Formats: sequence, C-alpha cells, structure tokens
Amino acid sequence: MRTQSRRSPRTLIAVAAIGTLITPLAACSGAGGSGSSGGGDSINVLMVNNPQMVDLQKLTAASFTKETGIKVNFTVLPENDVRDKISQDFANQAGQYDVATLSNYEIPIYAKNGWLHSLDEYVEKDTAFDQDDILPPMTKALTAEDGKLYGEPFYGESSFLMYRKDVLEKEGLKMPARPTWKQVAELAAKVDGAEPGMKGICLRGLPGWGEVMAPLTTVVNTFGGTWFDKDWKARLDSKEFKEATQFYVDLVREHGEAGAAQSGYAECLNNMTQGKTAMWYDATAGAGSLEAKGSPVKGKIGYVPAPVEKTDSSGWLYTWAWGIQKASKNPENAWKFISWASGKEYEKLVGEKAGWSNVPAGKRTSTYDIPEYRKEAAAFADVTRDAIAAAKPEDPGVQPRPAPGIQFVGIPEFTDLGTKVSQEISSAIAGRQSVDSALKKSQKLAEAVAEKYEAS
Repeated sequence: MRTQSRRSPRTLIAVAAIGTLITPLAACSGAGGSGSSGGGDSINVLMVNNPQMVDLQKLTAASFTKETGIKVNFTVLPENDVRDKISQDFANQAGQYDVATLSNYEIPIYAKNGWLHSLDEYVEKDTAFDQDDILPPMTKALTAEDGKLYGEPFYGESSFLMYRKDVLEKEGLKMPARPTWKQVAELAAKVDGAEPGMKGICLRGLPGWGEVMAPLTTVVNTFGGTWFDKDWKARLDSKEFKEATQFYVDLVREHGEAGAAQSGYAECLNNMTQGKTAMWYDATAGAGSLEAKGSPVKGKIGYVPAPVEKTDSSGWLYTWAWGIQKASKNPENAWKFISWASGKEYEKLVGEKAGWSNVPAGKRTSTYDIPEYRKEAAAFADVTRDAIAAAKPEDPGVQPRPAPGIQFVGIPEFTDLGTKVSQEISSAIAGRQSVDSALKKSQKLAEAVAEKYEAS
C-alpha cells in the first residue's frame, strides 16, 4: 500500500482503518502505562485489546522476557482509545511508547510523516525472522512510498461469506463456489425464517468508517463504483455507487438482522454463533470464533470468497501490525519483541498454550503447513489465505484509483469522511432517510475532501 504523488503534502494525524470491531475487554496497563519511557532492559508497548493481543500479554513474561531479559510494559486499550493515544504519542514523537499496534491504513501515512523507524535493517540482520515467509500482500501493504518496510503483521485478514451449510441443505439450496451478490440476495430471501428467529443474512449497519463502510465499500467496488476517480472527482453520487448502496441497504432491511443500524462485527458474530442468521459477510477473522471449541455452530459453517459482481474478487485486506516509533530510545529491543511476536515460533507457542484456533494467522506461509493448525482451521484456512492473496489494494475495482485501499481510501482525511458518510448510510438502514438523500449529503462531504487533492 503506497501513497500517491498527488496526495496533499500536509502532515495530518490519522487513526487506523479497521476491518473488524473487536469485542471490548477490560483495559489494562503495565508499568509503562503511566508515561515512563522503557529502560535499557525494558520497552513500552501500546496495543489494542483484542483477544489475540491479550493472549500475547499473558505469554510474554514466561517466554520472551525469560529468553531475552527484556521486560515488556503493556498498555492495552479499546480500539478507539488506543488509536487516539497512538496518534497523539507518535505525532508528537513523545517517545513514551516504543512499539504500537498499527494497521495497513496508517503505517504508510505515519511513515511519510516521519513517525516510524524503517525495519529493513533489522529484517536484514535477523535472518531467522524470515521476511520471505510473510505473505506478500502483507509486506506490500506495510511498505511506504519510499520503498521501505515500516511494519510487521501480527495477524492478517480479508473478508468472505460465511453460511450455515446445514440450513441451506435442509432447504434444498446450494451455495455457489464463487457467488455473486445477486445470488446471495436470492439465497437470503429463501433462508429467511428457515429456523425460528433466523434471518437470511447479517451485514454491518453500525455507524463507523471501519464498521458499515468496510463491507459496503467492497460492495461498491465490485458493483463498479469508487469513492474518487483517478482525478480526485468525488463519485458517491454515481449510478454505480448508488446501485451498490441501495442493494446493500435493501438486503439488510429486508432479510437482515433486527436492529441492523446498530449492528457491527461483534453483533453479527454473536448472531451467527447463536443461530440467528443463516449467512454473514465479514472479516475472515470471525471464522476462528465460529469454529472454536464450545461454539454452537462449530462444523456447521461453510466459507466462500467475498461475493462479486463486476470484479474477479472483492475481499478486503487488513492487518494489525507492529510499528516502532521513530523517537524510541530502545529500537533494538523493540525489534526483538516484534521479531518474537510476529515470528514462526510464537504461533506454535499460542497453539500449544491457548489452542490452535487462537493462532494469529493470516500473515505467514508456514502457518498453513502446521498440521495442528490445518486440522483445527480446516474449514476456513485455505479460503482465508486465498482471499488475502487475491486482495488488490491498489486496484480493487473497475477503474483507476488516486489512492490505495479496498475497504477504505488511503488518505488521512478518510477517518473523518468515512465516519460522517457512515452515519448517513446507517440512517438509511434505519429507515430515517432514503439512500438518495444519504448519498447526496455524502457527495458534498467527499467533494470537500477532493478539493484539497485536486489543487495539489
């Protein structure tokens, strides 16, 4: 993922795009959370509170610290809070935190602003890390426009369609190997009510540029639409953007979950797990929870690529990755932590200690050669890897783009723009306004952003 030459030169603070909404956990802070900089034998790590990170925190002392003597002071916060804290600390180059969890949205932007350490020198020296084993789309997405690497993935994901195999079979229906959105809509109508309280499909409707706008933007892409054309003309009022948005809104209103306008990743995951929906289009990361030990739907779910219309693929690309703050006084120790946390042996450690369904996958080729992981993730492992490989951040639609990104537009302003547009779309899902009204307002918002780039 690279920035473009026509991009505005102004330094802007950006917060990370998000492909999933993580279920909130209690925030917790290590010794470094109070603001002290890590010492020579310690580092301060600021990270999101998702389950995989919580596993990491639990495993660090007995593994990494024991092996290296480096103490890790964790500050663990909910997504919105951690993004705010990271943007403040890194933008000011305060140096309070050595390492932070960043995404493939913000790493190219932070790198351009001079807030991150390049990792190339560390990767070159640390041959055991084996950068060639990192899935190519992840390496590319974490490489900035200067050609240097600024992040290492902790886990990666794309998006796909999850469906109840048993429900479709009972209804005499068959899921196509590579479904179109029109086929998905037809199936949703037929399985709506197949079981008491079951809806046809769950789609995010919750406001948020990383919530409803993530899946909706992939639908826009494959329907032939785009937020901006190659000349930075806002295109939210185009026929293709309208068609995709109307399709999405109609589908979730007619055959989607109750309270769709307030449903995000967490709500859809719960609905799918509890048998309240027959299909769900969302992050590939959701499969691990559906197939986890004790899940009521374990073994009942089928997985197929993200539905398409005019494109060959439409799955998104996302990763929570590690970045080292440029102002860190402990970059060498910071790299040692990253090398361990994103290394091959860490995945085996998680599998043995926390269970193979909890392995932070989607980043290394070698993960898919681990027999225990393949057995545990047999239903979705290959579909996930194929979805990541097929993702095209620089060419996700049918026309050239001025900035990279599949479920987001890779510019700093998208955090604000996407959030405001999402509020309009969510309002349409709730029935408070028409899609035409929502997109008319959204077009004006996008035009205001486009003006900055058209003039540069």
